[in-house]
Amino acid sequence: MKVYCPAGITNALGGVENGEAKHILAPTVTANRKGTGLTPICIALCKAIGASPDTIEYATQYLRIVAIGIPFLIISNAFSNIIRSEGRAKTAMSGMIIGNMANVILDPVMILLLGWNVAGAAIATVIGNILSAVFYVSHLLSKKSQLSIRLQDYKAGDKIAGSVFAIGIPASLNSVLMSVSNIFINNLMAHYGDMAVAGLGVAMKVNMIVVMLLIGLGTGIQPLLGYCFGAGNRKRYFAVLKFSILLAFVLSAIMTCVCYFGADGLVSAFLEDADAYDFGFQFSRIYILSGPILGQLFVFINAIQSTGAALPSLILSISRQGLLYLPILFIINATTDSARLLALAQPVTDYLATALAIILFVITCKKYFPKKSSIE
Repeated sequence: MKVYCPAGITNALGGVENGEAKHILAPTVTANRKGTGLTPICIALCKAIGASPDTIEYATQYLRIVAIGIPFLIISNAFSNIIRSEGRAKTAMSGMIIGNMANVILDPVMILLLGWNVAGAAIATVIGNILSAVFYVSHLLSKKSQLSIRLQDYKAGDKIAGSVFAIGIPASLNSVLMSVSNIFINNLMAHYGDMAVAGLGVAMKVNMIVVMLLIGLGTGIQPLLGYCFGAGNRKRYFAVLKFSILLAFVLSAIMTCVCYFGADGLVSAFLEDADAYDFGFQFSRIYILSGPILGQLFVFINAIQSTGAALPSLILSISRQGLLYLPILFIINATTDSARLLALAQPVTDYLATALAIILFVITCKKYFPKKSSIE
């Protein structure tokens, strides 16, 4: 079976098909170059989520500068995952640290010392993206990597490019639907006032403390699972999966407790207005209700992607923030008049999405995993 990047690369390397892994990389780079020239769309989205005439000018200025660095951002994001799929997690992390540290250091210099304000923040972001991209490209051009971005290794035949899009599009759809769902929830929450919208924004940030940690766990195990899958090592595949599920449960439980019982301090760090704080505190505790199962959700999502199963990945990507979340959101909005119940739509969706992910994973294993393992 041939599946592609980053799952395809790990599968190919796991199956000791280094030549195939090299050919997979070039179409992946080409595919990831799509998406520039979206500044007008981004500005329209800013207006859609309620940007005022006072803030839209700053958003436009920021986006126009950041758009220049979009190609470097795409290269940085794509290559970090590609290098991670090669089993070089430290190298992938180093590139991210270089870019982020440059951004952190340059932000105060350009915003405060040079007085460039919003433009300074945007320029610092672009420079950080460029440095990360240069680091990753240098690694892939070196002899340290088993992969290649040289023209002689470019090969788009044998349905390689199609397979790259088959795996990449679901992941892209997930990000798009997250943005779309945020637009809808912000617009619906706006009926309850600006303080409700402010409280929701902070609650989402508090929830992201848990979400980003667990997404990182899921992303980290995908190369391991993909390598085992490519090698046909069923025993090790499920050993890694079981350990990951246990670790995800422990991390989810700890972070859920921290964010639930620490919601007071976390929300008050962002909001001073009493009404906004009240909304933020209650929304934070509602959003974190799905914390205990979020780890399992992201583990199973990445486990499915590690097999290169395009259809289950697509179904999951369009379900969590699309087919499940949006209908639940609109049903609650149509049948109740409560901002708190609107916030409850996300945890309800997460539990349903986790159940769906487990079902799809079982189906995927039966269909895609080799019946006989080469290594036991």
